[in-house]
Amino acid sequence: MAALQYAETVQRITDTARIAATLAPLGVTLQTIPVTGAGVAALLTELQPDPEAQAALLAALDDVFRRLQRERGYQERDLVVLYPGHPQLAELTARFHRAHTHDDEEVRYIVDGEGVFGFVLEDGAQVELTVHAGDYVHIPAEVEHWFRLTDAQRIKAVRYFSARGGWTPHYTDRALRSFPNP
Repeated sequence: MAALQYAETVQRITDTARIAATLAPLGVTLQTIPVTGAGVAALLTELQPDPEAQAALLAALDDVFRRLQRERGYQERDLVVLYPGHPQLAELTARFHRAHTHDDEEVRYIVDGEGVFGFVLEDGAQVELTVHAGDYVHIPAEVEHWFRLTDAQRIKAVRYFSARGGWTPHYTDRALRSFPNP
């Protein structure tokens, strides 16, 4: 279940309607899509799935992809797998835990583990949205955001693309506020 936290407070909002209302002015949407499919549970047990296992996991989640193709026009997808000991973990963490925007939308379907998306609200307040398996997040183009892993440092997320060209991060150099652990 997703949770929203404002900077510099330990209060967490878990009511999905309140989370949706907070993020709606940005156009950010959060949905729950159960992680199901033939063999999905077994495929998710692998910490470091090889390319064949990753392809099998994506194939097992084809129903979600086909639905999103019809609804949103996505043409491609891939799987991001991060875990403790990942050879590029420090580099990737540093790259995306900075406020940035993209020219294209950013879409993630979390199928295992957890992560945190941060946003700057219209009034300048900063919030972080912790997402878990089954959470689908859609971030429109040009929305200022960041991403980080939780202390578990483990996530598997399907990324959906209508085009791959708009994914270069445009850093805003906004200082991120403190988000204490609740």
